[in-house]
Amino acid sequence: MALFDDEARPVVKTHQIGQDLSLLSVGELQDRIAQLQAEIARLETELKAKGATKAAAEALFKS
Repeated sequence: MALFDDEARPVVKTHQIGQDLSLLSVGELQDRIAQLQAEIARLETELKAKGATKAAAEALFKS
């Protein structure tokens, strides 16, 4: 709890879906976008890896 209105508010490092964005600065929004883009790339990489594993398993059982 801040004692004075001019005290800095705590910076939230992670993004929450549906979070109020109106209080974030342009820089904070850009940081969030970069974090989310990195997370999307990580998820896509994992998805491709799982797809390759599934394809290999399906090829093994079709033989």
